[in-house]
Amino acid sequence: MTTFNERERAFESKFIHDQDVQFRVFARRNHLLGLWAGEKLNKHGDDAAQYALSVVAADLAERGDDDVLQKVSADFKAGAVHLSDAEIRQKMDALLAEAKSQIASGK
Repeated sequence: MTTFNERERAFESKFIHDQDVQFRVFARRNHLLGLWAGEKLNKHGDDAAQYALSVVAADLAERGDDDVLQKVSADFKAGAVHLSDAEIRQKMDALLAEAKSQIASGK
């Protein structure tokens, strides 16, 4: 095998690894967001866990964060929780940093 082929495989492997890590970070962020939002919606135990999973699943609807934001925002409106989209987005950003830290530390 040539050095070029080895480098190409190394870059492909790194790309795949980076994509996997990014997916896990966003899934963790969405899970943490779901737990936070579930608490605001007075969900506890299994209900809170199921709600967190529904937030994670919402991210699969379309590319980007808008689908998650729309779900949580709609659920807050239906549950009479008064937080703006900007406040939810700010929480998403804070939880993204926390999720990166958790994934990096192997939690």
